[in-house]
Amino acid sequence: MGDSYSSIIFYQSSFMKKRHEQKLIILSIGLMMAFSIPISLLFNSEKDVFGYPMILIYLFAVWMISIIISFVIVKKYDE
Repeated sequence: MGDSYSSIIFYQSSFMKKRHEQKLIILSIGLMMAFSIPISLLFNSEKDVFGYPMILIYLFAVWMISIIISFVIVKKYDE
């Protein structure tokens, strides 16, 4: 009984690992699209936000959100 129980736990942990890897891959693909030139140039305007160009705010916001999302994904995997 103990052997089958440990194999179930191993299966669950490997399944969760694959799910988290998939989430990180999807995040990476989304970041490649968000940082691509055509999308980034949509925010290249004359408008300023708190004295900073709009494209700089966009790039920083996408970067910060990606860090937060990846932290949450990795933190859930660590549990």
